Amino acid sequence: MKLTDNTILITGGGTGIGRGLAEQLHKLGNQVIVAGRRKEKLEETAAANPGIKWLAVDLTDAAAISDLAARVLADFPALNMLFNNAGIMRAERLVEGKLDDAEAILATNLLAPIRLTAALLPHLASQPSAAILNVSSALGFLPLAERATYCATKAAVHSYTQSLRCQLRGTSVEVLELIPPYVQTALMTGENDPRAMPLPQFIAEVMSILAQNPTPPEILVDNARRLRFAEKTGSFDTIFEAVNRPQ
Repeated sequence: MKLTDNTILITGGGTGIGRGLAEQLHKLGNQVIVAGRRKEKLEETAAANPGIKWLAVDLTDAAAISDLAARVLADFPALNMLFNNAGIMRAERLVEGKLDDAEAILATNLLAPIRLTAALLPHLASQPSAAILNVSSALGFLPLAERATYCATKAAVHSYTQSLRCQLRGTSVEVLELIPPYVQTALMTGENDPRAMPLPQFIAEVMSILAQNPTPPEILVDNARRLRFAEKTGSFDTIFEAVNRPQ
């Protein structure tokens, strides 16, 4: 993936991994647009990085996603990269039979990237060099049971990305998957958790992988390998029990 002279839309770009990537790509001279539901976080990111643009959007709303795509293409016709990064995670007690959290997670983590990709793909495919980067999770390969729907959506993002990559072979659109481990962000209230990977360290390692030529289809930092390859290494059951042991 080329790292300069791009116009990049990053969802969930006001905080955490999205903001970290936005800032580093902005420093390389790319035009970066961050989008998400929290206007104040988007404004903070843009104010701290003059030149970054922002657009507020409710990614659970199909009509709002269509409007976002139209606004981006009207204002930034050179758009050639989409980073589907926005996501939410909530603990669930499945025995309670409640669906509000599950439906919100599905809408944000799975339907939103599918909808936004569909809306922008004809344009991206017309660009001489384009990329779609979908953010999944190491928990899509080995789930944390109390975050059941989140993990299921990330497994689905992985599968969808594989199919998208296959269908776009031979086109100008490169399809990548970023597979984060447990990172110090607000997603799991882990900003200060010493067990989580520090965000600056994670972003630095991701940027070094993105700079590789060719860029690997899976952007996988070392901290994510244990869960990503648990099944392949025959350690899935052992790690699953350790991760999901009652506290």
